[in-house]
Amino acid sequence: MLLRLRSGQGVSLAALLVLAIAASSCHGVLKKEYEYEEELYLDLDGSATLYVNASVPALVALRGVDLNTNPRARFDRQRVRAIFEGEHVTVRTPTTSRRNGRRFIHVRVDADRLADLQRLAPFAWSTYSMRRRDEVIEFRQVVGAPAARAIGDVGWTGEELVAFRMHLPSEIPYHNAPSHKVQRGNILEWEQLLTDRLKGAPLDIQAHMTTQSILYSTLLLFGGTILAAAATFAIVIWWIARKGRNIELIA
Repeated sequence: MLLRLRSGQGVSLAALLVLAIAASSCHGVLKKEYEYEEELYLDLDGSATLYVNASVPALVALRGVDLNTNPRARFDRQRVRAIFEGEHVTVRTPTTSRRNGRRFIHVRVDADRLADLQRLAPFAWSTYSMRRRDEVIEFRQVVGAPAARAIGDVGWTGEELVAFRMHLPSEIPYHNAPSHKVQRGNILEWEQLLTDRLKGAPLDIQAHMTTQSILYSTLLLFGGTILAAAATFAIVIWWIARKGRNIELIA
């Protein structure tokens, strides 16, 4: 069935519906864009991997690092790497991308302890703590004031977002993430407007985790299932063999 427009051009109603559905679907799955993002993968022993994805202007303004905010400036990997290096941490080779006329850098830092992260200049605005209470480990991160270094006009509109995201290894009985929802894969997220972060708006991140990792529980359940299946299989074989012997005796 065709829908005739005033211009005389025939347009398929089905095609319009497909386009509308596709547009709606794309809107739902598009990932938010952040000007500054810390993504923390935390283990129960206190070791952590922290990913930083940030525009160079955001890093300069928030953390006061000495980098050229000009997107055409040469990207010096060694200089960026040096910003995040420190004792007891491993820094992976930084990578770069461009978005909205600004250069972004992407860095991974592995640390044996949260305290090792806190000693690094880029993360010194945060205080981390983990303490065990009965069968729960209580995590807290308080993000303090930024460097608030002036950088001039870099094309910000005032709508840019900052995110602190956590990937936790076990069940989460409590957290204070604004969404009140644990995302797929035990992910929690705290967001702020970049303008609020530059002003030092309070950010108090809290999450409690059980002391048994999800991976361990999954492996335990999987192992139990295999053992139960093997036992059932053995019983069936025993029953068939016994039934066969009974038939031979009767014969």
